[in-house]
Amino acid sequence: MNTLSILIVLPLLVVFSYLFDAIARKTKFPSVILLMFTGIIIRAITNLYGFTDFGFLDKVIPVLGTVGLILIVLEGALELDIKKEKLPVILKGFFAAALILILNIIAVSWAFENILNLEHKTAIIFAIPLAIISSAVAIPSAAGLLNREKEFVVYESTFSDILGIMIFNYAIRQFESNQTLISAESIVALGLQIIGVIVVSLIITYLLFQLLQKIEHHVKFFLILALLVLVYAFGKFFHLPTLVTIFIFGLFLSNVKALLPGFMQRYLDLNQTEKGLHEFHILTAESTFLVKTFFFLFFGFSISLVEFSSVTPFIYGVLIFGIMLLIRYVYFIATTFKIKPSPLVYMSPRGLISILLFLQIKEVTFINTAASIIDEQVLLVVILASMLMMTLGTMKKSKQDSELDSAENSEETETNTLDVFLDGIADEKEDLT
Repeated sequence: MNTLSILIVLPLLVVFSYLFDAIARKTKFPSVILLMFTGIIIRAITNLYGFTDFGFLDKVIPVLGTVGLILIVLEGALELDIKKEKLPVILKGFFAAALILILNIIAVSWAFENILNLEHKTAIIFAIPLAIISSAVAIPSAAGLLNREKEFVVYESTFSDILGIMIFNYAIRQFESNQTLISAESIVALGLQIIGVIVVSLIITYLLFQLLQKIEHHVKFFLILALLVLVYAFGKFFHLPTLVTIFIFGLFLSNVKALLPGFMQRYLDLNQTEKGLHEFHILTAESTFLVKTFFFLFFGFSISLVEFSSVTPFIYGVLIFGIMLLIRYVYFIATTFKIKPSPLVYMSPRGLISILLFLQIKEVTFINTAASIIDEQVLLVVILASMLMMTLGTMKKSKQDSELDSAENSEETETNTLDVFLDGIADEKEDLT
């Protein structure tokens, strides 16, 4: 493919992504599914013309996914509005994310170990990515929900991302060092590590705030993003949960007056910081959109339809998603005391982080991914099943809202008709008088 062809194709893909996003807002159908199917179709067309060497994707997809992960966590943190009155929904979102995530990991790993005969370590490592809710898909899809439900989805999916990645890295470290997954010593060590990372994150956040105010150059936000990527890369090198640093920076940036300690606020121009926040938020959202576009396109492009020659991936994928959906349904019954499912039950899509962690499994030394029955095909089935279920749930919610609006309008019309009728009787009485 020559330079001119690339210059035509890449902008067209971005345009298609914008159109898919507009379609998603109208139809509630996730745009990432359309992006993946576009990638799959392009792969099929290129195969017809004899292009079969796509080894570069093995390097491009993980890089795009990692940058997308950093941007998604940062954007999710910038979306969080921390206030005292929102503390109940924040805690509900956190506990729902933590409890459902852990229950999903336990149930799915048990199924892998006892039904599919996977080794204990392998079963747990494969279960974790499948259990994580994708905030990149869930948050845009929650636009049609009530404000209270929408806030819950934002907090739950964001916490699910953070906790899921931390559990995944922790489990790999424990298994690679031949230690038990849960022990008093390892839990204490993890807790101390997280506290240390939080303290370092506060220092880095303060330094980045100072940098934001001191830079007079008109291009400064991409410098901040570059520094955050560097922080994440160094943290990964030393096996530290530095994604927490990204999250804390975004959280403090969007809630600087509420969260930043008073002794730090004295040395910052908070009005200038809040002014720059809007611009930084726009830049982050635009960058996230662009990275997500090409990540899901390339992921779809990496999938060959020829690989789906068996129904086994569909059976495994539906089984895995069915287990997790049942756990989520039971959780909401137990916490809301309602048998009728809430729209929140359906808001558990899988997406970018599940894919990215699956790609990282290939680098794990104690797992032979080439011989594993849980592969990208099963992952794709779980992703599609979760997104389709979410789409059905949001469509059902929209239909209920339309019916409710129609009922309210009908009731209002009847009330107005009755008022007109009573006014008519009153006028007749006055005429008789």
